[in-house]
Amino acid sequence: MNAIKNKVQLIGNLGSAPEVKDLDNGNKVARFSLATSEYYVNKKGEKVNETQWHNIVIWGKLADVAGRYLQKGSQVVIEGKLSNRNYTDKEGAKKYFTEIVANEMLMLDKK
Repeated sequence: MNAIKNKVQLIGNLGSAPEVKDLDNGNKVARFSLATSEYYVNKKGEKVNETQWHNIVIWGKLADVAGRYLQKGSQVVIEGKLSNRNYTDKEGAKKYFTEIVANEMLMLDKK
């Protein structure tokens, strides 16, 4: 049961091409935004599209794959965990981020 305490699965489209960085320790990290959309009919009978944006972080060999094959608009399945982090900016304001740290990725584009 420990494996499902912090688990996220998303199917969506990239908002931009992954930004891949080579780190000093030889590791790679890729970051991109992922849009997930849900459709529903409201009380007036109108179809409503609701889109959520998610910050995705991928490490290692999977980051390299993401950088090579994903582009803006690519459709992917992401599985990972939620991660919260914060920092204090130059003005002294505390900034908070919630990200999905992916450990699995499946590309759904037909290419």
